[in-house]
Amino acid sequence: MRVLSVAVMGVILVASAAGADVRLTTKRDGTKLITNDARASRGGNFDWLAKQHDRRSKYDPIIERYAEKYRLDATLVRAVIQVESAFNPACVSHKGARGLMQLMPGTAQRFGVKRIHDPDENIRGGVQYLAYLTRLFPDDLPRALAAYNAGENAVLKYGGIPPYDETQTYVKRAMTVYYGRPYGGGAVMFAGRRGGKKLRGGFAGAAPIAALIPGAKYLGQVSAR
Repeated sequence: MRVLSVAVMGVILVASAAGADVRLTTKRDGTKLITNDARASRGGNFDWLAKQHDRRSKYDPIIERYAEKYRLDATLVRAVIQVESAFNPACVSHKGARGLMQLMPGTAQRFGVKRIHDPDENIRGGVQYLAYLTRLFPDDLPRALAAYNAGENAVLKYGGIPPYDETQTYVKRAMTVYYGRPYGGGAVMFAGRRGGKKLRGGFAGAAPIAALIPGAKYLGQVSAR
């Protein structure tokens, strides 16, 4: 872990001014760790998130280059970066995800990212992974986003968006930024026992019957698996 330089401290100040909940923690050995809780502060306000739709940044040339290369919507890449790091290349999650697209070390290695905080390498690896997921779950963006947050194995295991609060909230937030309007007003719930029917592209839950809360967006077809 690198000791913070004056330049990185500047990143903290800029990110804080932008509304990101950036925190500086000093470890016992004196190493300073930058963290960002993407769910905190304005990140949990869906009306505010909707206004971040297609947010422009100095990283646009990188985003658009790799989005074109891997045939992905650049607006989707911006939405993921917004909810992952609020465009802060130095942030580190409590689980160890790093950089603009919050790559875990294993994911970074999987896609050949050696300098995980380097914007070009981080975005390239994140776009590659997101492109892979959109092809793994074609025409099912909620599942692809859930897989980006929780891993594709979790989505395959549950036959839909896993019953994790963090992942379900993440999908709603990312879809809100992507579409530029609050995504749903509640949750779609369906019997979530393993091996039973799942809501394709939707949220697996513990409810004994399907229930659509008024104002929520319908997320897909019910299918037996």
